[in-house]
Amino acid sequence: MSMMKEFKEFAVKGSAFDLAVGLIIGSEFGKIVNSLVQDVIMPPIGLLVGNVDFRNLFLTLKEGVKAPAPYASLAEAQAAGAVTINVGLFVTTVISFTIVAFVVFLLVRGMNKLKGPQPPVAPAA
Repeated sequence: MSMMKEFKEFAVKGSAFDLAVGLIIGSEFGKIVNSLVQDVIMPPIGLLVGNVDFRNLFLTLKEGVKAPAPYASLAEAQAAGAVTINVGLFVTTVISFTIVAFVVFLLVRGMNKLKGPQPPVAPAA
């Protein structure tokens, strides 16, 4: 079987289309979760821990050549060419990942319940 024919069979199958739809929906879901975390969850957490703006929570490893430290914001530090560790952005990303992973877990768990109990698999000899 030629590669083009094999590819055509793969592309026409419903599973390839389902995968494409899943990727598109998953991408958009990720944007919604990121907005939820950045715009809804992190501001109150920032208030609770002492008016911290997580978007501008960073450590300067090396001052920029265009302007000396201290920098009022991450954007200012980046514009100056400073080398930074972006702690706040990392924390926000970890929270977003945790929410997405939990939702995927719930989806898989729900699908497994719909399938019902599976027969036991015999051990290989």
